[in-house]
Amino acid sequence: MAESIAEDRKERGRAVFREVYGDLVPAPPPGAAPAFELLILEQQFAEVWSRPELSVPSRRLLTMGVVAANGEYETLEMQFRRAIQVGELSVEQVREVAIHLITYVGTTAAGGILRSSEAAIAGGAGDRDATAS
Repeated sequence: MAESIAEDRKERGRAVFREVYGDLVPAPPPGAAPAFELLILEQQFAEVWSRPELSVPSRRLLTMGVVAANGEYETLEMQFRRAIQVGELSVEQVREVAIHLITYVGTTAAGGILRSSEAAIAGGAGDRDATAS
């Protein structure tokens, strides 16, 4: 019974992980990384990202702030790219998020934040209609 519950959580976590990252970040195959499955899939995605009180787009914006503040610009670019791909943010909104983040994270982070946002836009994700939201 407990094993079945854990498998359900892993599968729910994988589904939410795919929703959040699409094909940008591959999840490890089942059983390949037990610690990853427990911490990331079962807890972070199955239990946190899937909570109904905040939408995935709201959680993505929060995540963008945290990863920008931590200087994780590759992760920030992935978040920007996925937000554009699924229509959560338009190109203009990505640029506005970058401006907003710079004012809170600090001007020393401006280069990394701008590179992340513009790389996401230029990387094909900007093919969506710029006015989509």
